[in-house]
Amino acid sequence: MGGKFLVKIREVESLRDLKRFVKFPFDLFAGDPRWVPPLILDELNTLRRDKNPAFTYCEAKYWLAYKDGKLAGRVAGIINHSYLEKWQRPLARFGWLDFIDDFEVCETLLAAVETWAKQNGLRGVHGPLGFCDLDKEGMLVDGFDERGTIITIYNYPYYPQYLERCGYRKDADWVEIEFQVPPAVPPKVAKIAALAAEAGRLRVVNARKAKDLLPYGRGIFDLLNETYRDLYGVVTLTEAQIDSYVKQYIGFVNPRYVRVLVDDQDKVAAFGIAMPSLTTAFQKAKGRLLPFGWLHILRAIKQNDRLDLYLVAVRPGLRAQGVIAWILRDIHEAAAADGIKIAEATPMLQSNLKVTSLWKHYGMRVHRRRRCFYKEVAP
Repeated sequence: MGGKFLVKIREVESLRDLKRFVKFPFDLFAGDPRWVPPLILDELNTLRRDKNPAFTYCEAKYWLAYKDGKLAGRVAGIINHSYLEKWQRPLARFGWLDFIDDFEVCETLLAAVETWAKQNGLRGVHGPLGFCDLDKEGMLVDGFDERGTIITIYNYPYYPQYLERCGYRKDADWVEIEFQVPPAVPPKVAKIAALAAEAGRLRVVNARKAKDLLPYGRGIFDLLNETYRDLYGVVTLTEAQIDSYVKQYIGFVNPRYVRVLVDDQDKVAAFGIAMPSLTTAFQKAKGRLLPFGWLHILRAIKQNDRLDLYLVAVRPGLRAQGVIAWILRDIHEAAAADGIKIAEATPMLQSNLKVTSLWKHYGMRVHRRRRCFYKEVAP
């Protein structure tokens, strides 16, 4: 038996509520080997107005759904004013959407976001999206039997089915690619990389420790802003966001799997960032760094047979000169020497054929697909 009167929606109004919001998936996906729990503190800092610099151009509301008195779902609604100004699409975003296998719960959560969007004069809702493009985005629509990564969303198959029942349709798709890391760089990649390196236009930053990359951190994110600006939903990262990301991430990368190329003025012209997979470590940490979560992560960074490719960017005028192959070759050589066998590329737009074609030399397989949905909510 069911009925809408059984589902109640409650807005998150306190830190205690926010902690319930963050911890709900830990119960929903408990024991599921495909789900990778986030770090609870990171989630709280992302969602808190006093911690996340994206709130200088975003506003947000969070809701919890209860059925028969039990917590049954959650959702975030986000209005990104930089997105509205840049893309001229009057849309609110939904994110952090999770719910039990109950259509009424899903419907009630989305209705809260839709009502809020209309109250703010917006004509539609799309998601799942975060505050910016570096947050997790895209609902899984294919590859449900595959284990996720630390930077992607995992959801059950009933999620997209219920969204479609609520009137949501595809707005954009991302694909994720897994590929082999052979002992030697594929000949064609090696040849193109050698030509790019021999041209002498750029040089590799010699980084032996993570801190050696810190002087180039701002340049990395400036280039990211430049090269990703036309991708779906992307808005420019602010100075405060860049400072936050540099402090949060650059000092902790393994420089063996990072390549930063600079021009004759020592400005970042291209970069590639990969990391040993932290998927298993995060599953063992169960959302917490203490008491032993940090140890699992440290072990994964030092010894691993899987690699995650996070970001690659090349200055527009250099894209046809083999620079990406140069970056790929160098990271490949380091990974193969360290015993890496498998690598995964983070989600990339299905339409980005120039990037997806890079992996054809590596026995690639598209093993997950995720989607941003859209619904018009006002006439």
